[in-house]
Amino acid sequence: MKFFNRSDLIAEGRTEVNKSYFSNSSSEILKRRYINFESSKTYDIFLSHSFQDADLILGFTKELEQRGYSVYVDWIEDAQLDRNHVNAHTANQLRFRMKKCKCLLFVSTDNSVLSKWMPWELGYFDGMKGRVAIVPVVTSSSVSDSYKGQEYLGIYDYITYGNVIVINHFNGTQTPLFSWMNGG
Repeated sequence: MKFFNRSDLIAEGRTEVNKSYFSNSSSEILKRRYINFESSKTYDIFLSHSFQDADLILGFTKELEQRGYSVYVDWIEDAQLDRNHVNAHTANQLRFRMKKCKCLLFVSTDNSVLSKWMPWELGYFDGMKGRVAIVPVVTSSSVSDSYKGQEYLGIYDYITYGNVIVINHFNGTQTPLFSWMNGG
């Protein structure tokens, strides 16, 4: 099992951008998907991430969707939310969406450390449903099977992947993501 690699995910995201002749950025591709949005839709995964990682998030979202998961990304599904004017409505909209998701995956990158919203999303979802896992995104291709986590992130289970994506529990056991998010 291995961690998701930053360069691989960015390359996957940029491949998606290059396939599109209507858009020049990951943000634009993801926002186009907003057209198919349904307000009552439920999702497998609420993806907590830094907007600064757009290419990486596009690649990771594609990876998850190719494996059969439905993924909520706020600036795709709720493109009407203005990131320059965050207010109580923004928080309420995110709460509503979190209630429609089975689990939250916290994408841990250098940019996530700077996010003001990610810790809030993590704490809110953990308190509400408890199905939270960290996605350590590494910058090297080294294979590792352990993750210590920075500060409070170290108290959560984390994911690795091979043929399937698995949740790594701190007692040394693993559970496939699909089983874990459905209560197994």
